[in-house]
Amino acid sequence: MTTLKSGNTAPDFSCADENGNIISLSDYKGKKLVLYFYPKDNTPGCTVESCNLRDNYDHMLKLGYEVLGVSADTEKKHQNFIKKFDLPFHLLADVDKKVINDYGVWGPKKFMGREYDGIHRTTFVIDEKGVIEEVILKVKTKAHAEQILGDS
Repeated sequence: MTTLKSGNTAPDFSCADENGNIISLSDYKGKKLVLYFYPKDNTPGCTVESCNLRDNYDHMLKLGYEVLGVSADTEKKHQNFIKKFDLPFHLLADVDKKVINDYGVWGPKKFMGREYDGIHRTTFVIDEKGVIEEVILKVKTKAHAEQILGDS
């Protein structure tokens, strides 16, 4: 699991989004960024989490937050996921798992008694200067925006 914590400088990244455009952490300088890592497009938990962020996206923007999702899915899968659920934010197609590994969210998991390596659902709230404000390890998929914003 990730060793990153509040107060650490967020690892820089450059990765293609769903349209093949390269997005970097530096693109968000001066803005707060919610960088959420999730296992896979179109799975139940990931869909609920992404739709919760979608439903609260305008409120998050008003509070100065941008949202960016990351998984190891391809650009094409991300395009379909965005279209199917009308997601208003970009998704990074980290197929080589560089960003996933830089943030330390790849590792052993257990599901229904089976062990395998995968992406741990984790969210990083990064401030305007690129410093991690918060690391959310126990993501509540149905109330993730509320978890991020607290009482805002």
